Amino acid sequence: MDNGEEHTPELRTLQQKVEYMVEETFPGRKISGRVFADLVKERGGSLSHSYFSNILAGKVTQPSEEILKALGLGFGVDWRFFKEESEVVDDVVAGLRFLAKRRTGEISGLAGRGLDDDGLPPELLQFALSLLEDAKDRRSDAAGGPGNGSGDAADGRSEQ
Repeated sequence: MDNGEEHTPELRTLQQKVEYMVEETFPGRKISGRVFADLVKERGGSLSHSYFSNILAGKVTQPSEEILKALGLGFGVDWRFFKEESEVVDDVVAGLRFLAKRRTGEISGLAGRGLDDDGLPPELLQFALSLLEDAKDRRSDAAGGPGNGSGDAADGRSEQ
């Protein structure tokens, strides 16, 4: 078992992908087609509010590349995420999980060395997220034990 680790949601259809992006990009908010269309327009794209609503309703299954690019602009992700056979779904999902952990304070920073233009690979992001989950589990277990400290005995500084 993986002790409550987050699983990649099933994201096969355009509707599933857009619903997922709405939930992850605007957590706890209801976004209308009009608000999303305005956001796309502000970012230099074009998408009608009714077309966006039809995507969410599952009425649009084969949009043009232009529409996929508009969705990418609106959500701030690689437009290829929305393609039927997408090679970037894992990248986007891992990146969003990472940002969510950053937003909640579970991650305060990350230093990458030797990165290329593609940034961190999704496998590395998944690994970092799994380390966070393990650390969280250890903290929960340690909190239940009497008198064992938080493991902060050393301050981590080194002389230069």
